Amino acid sequence: MGTGEARGEEEALLRRAARYAWALLLARIYEVFPLVCPRWCGEMRIIAFITDAGAVREILSHLGEPTSPPPIAPARGPPLWEMTDAEQGEFDPPAQPAPDYPFDQRIAW
Repeated sequence: MGTGEARGEEEALLRRAARYAWALLLARIYEVFPLVCPRWCGEMRIIAFITDAGAVREILSHLGEPTSPPPIAPARGPPLWEMTDAEQGEFDPPAQPAPDYPFDQRIAW
């Protein structure tokens, strides 16, 4: 095997690992594994990325999705509560009671 073939195989492995890491990151964020077909549970693979802004706009408008980002809303301050004098002594906004159920933030596969 020549040096060029070995380098090509190594680059292919690195690309495959990068794609898998990207898929795992999306799975953590959206709780959906993007490389598994949700209908047939078969393996999917990425065949293309659409980077042309015009094509993306056409696809979004065809699907009925907005083609421009939502407006940025101004920042809000914390809510203001009207409390009685008796409540002020026992009220601690940062303190929250522990939930009555076990809470696990890991993604279940």
